[in-house]
Amino acid sequence: MGRLIDRPIRPLFPKGYRQEVQVVCTVLSMDPNFRPDCVAMIAASSALMNAGVPFDGPVAGIRIGRIGGEFKGFLNATEREMSPLDLVVACKDGKVMMVEAGANEVPEDTIIEAMHWAVEKVQPALDLQRELREKVAAEELPYELVLPKDEILAEVKEWGGERFAVRGNVLERAEKLSELQEQMNAEMALKHGEGETDEEKQTWYDENLKAEYDQAFELATHAEVRRGIIEDGVRPDGRKLTEVRPLSSQVGILPRVHGSSLFTRGLTQAMNIVTLAPLSYAQEVDTMEVTDGKRRYMHHYNAPSYTVGECGRIGSPGRREVGHGYLAERALIPVLPSEEDFPYAIRSVTEIMSQNGSTSMAATCSSCMALMDAGVPLKRPVSGVAMGLMVDVPKGQPVEAEDIDKAYVLTDLMDAEDFAGDMDFKVTGTTEGVTALQMDMKVHGLPVEILEKAIKQSHDGRMFILDHITSVISEPRAKISDNAPRIEKIQVAKEKIGTIIGKGGETINKITAETGAEINIEETGLVTVAGTDAAKIQAAVDWIKGLVEEPEVGKIYNGTVVTIKDFGAFVNILPGVDGMLHISQIVEGKRLKSVEEVLHVGDKVRVRLVAIDKGRLSLSMIGVDK
Repeated sequence: MGRLIDRPIRPLFPKGYRQEVQVVCTVLSMDPNFRPDCVAMIAASSALMNAGVPFDGPVAGIRIGRIGGEFKGFLNATEREMSPLDLVVACKDGKVMMVEAGANEVPEDTIIEAMHWAVEKVQPALDLQRELREKVAAEELPYELVLPKDEILAEVKEWGGERFAVRGNVLERAEKLSELQEQMNAEMALKHGEGETDEEKQTWYDENLKAEYDQAFELATHAEVRRGIIEDGVRPDGRKLTEVRPLSSQVGILPRVHGSSLFTRGLTQAMNIVTLAPLSYAQEVDTMEVTDGKRRYMHHYNAPSYTVGECGRIGSPGRREVGHGYLAERALIPVLPSEEDFPYAIRSVTEIMSQNGSTSMAATCSSCMALMDAGVPLKRPVSGVAMGLMVDVPKGQPVEAEDIDKAYVLTDLMDAEDFAGDMDFKVTGTTEGVTALQMDMKVHGLPVEILEKAIKQSHDGRMFILDHITSVISEPRAKISDNAPRIEKIQVAKEKIGTIIGKGGETINKITAETGAEINIEETGLVTVAGTDAAKIQAAVDWIKGLVEEPEVGKIYNGTVVTIKDFGAFVNILPGVDGMLHISQIVEGKRLKSVEEVLHVGDKVRVRLVAIDKGRLSLSMIGVDK
């Protein structure tokens, strides 16, 4: 929830504002039918509007679903289950600041229509915040922006000139820019440094001016990236605006795991490993909103600092890692098979090996391929692409709908373009529609018309990448890996669950101990039996079926004589189920004086169930072995 609030708010502070600002949202009471995230976003925006800080708000968010073909805000839990769309839109002044969505293969046009709806419906929450600001009339606090002086920025731009127009191979470009930065600092040290010797001038410059010139250099290179795209239509690596970087992928690259893949796009490389387990391994979910849920599909994302060539501490995942993993997870959930069709818990782990933009989309693509390599029967493969944007409007001027011809949309965003651009828009989906969205803004809002342009261009990019995925692995493997556990499923009546478990778990523990199989029982009556030995799994399955099987007239059973009477014998044919074998039904054509002429307690016999009358079972041995 914190990241959802932060993303639309952070861009509304001026660049160079370095004073610490902490916003704490605490849920003190919650209606279980009403999710608190968008309310918290409005509360955070209201607090900042009245804090005297340079916040260009207000912002308000709305969570949208679709019921019966109509959009609706703030759905309750039952409605959310029914809705094919779960979309959060944050708005400011009739424009969009942030989008996040999970969707069940929803068409792009529906997403666009929902954003228009959100912009209209959220307006009262914005007006209310402005009204509150006028009443509070908070005093504006003084602040300073940490930015290079205008004269330094102008000097660096003049020094660089055409030299900043470095294009081509990403690594060679980075090396060339690093050399230019060293050259600039050396020349500026001699020009502006104080001291008698060159060494003294360099030392003084490093301590007093270097950081400001380095920042100016970074801004100047970003400005050149924008200029090249807007004026020349050429990206830093020489690609066209709609062009995807070179793709290369493999599956089944690790011999021991259940499923694996390696997806490479440019310098971004993601390895994914899939592990299958019994449903008992599903993660228990206990949050404010979900108190008894389970997370059967888990996608975890790791991107250590070495993936960008840096040293760094490796610890628990940060908000970025959690967010990227969750986005890739949402992208695949709509195409996963049901528990009844595929009774496995699934863990997908993406290890980023190298990164240069859009690793969350690489994680989506690599996880899709690894799942198919593991034999998970996906409904359809999923691909993802990150879109960027450069809008050619003067600095500080708002972007309007009529600026659409000045909006340059970039397919498959890379780092240099992300740093210099106005938007980072990630879209995942299948051939049938969108499964997840995430959009972050760096300008103070964009009209839906420009976002529509980006969404429609993203479709071609997704399809291009999807064609690549299916050229590597066209469909899920016909069977799961030999290294994965085998799982058999049995659907039983809910009232039979207690029979399988037994008093104090006695029965289920006995089955597990004697067969070595792992048994999991869902509240729905779905029983799964897992293990690595097929014979032991089958023994446990047969045992369970015997426990829950209902007697069937005409069926032959292997029974045990449990009681002898003058008129016949009682035979146990199923656990807890005995039938009456009359003395006349033991031997054909012969009248016995005593049952014990043929049968004794403990004998194993084959009998046919011939009738059920008011719960009483009648058995016969006659003609059974013919």
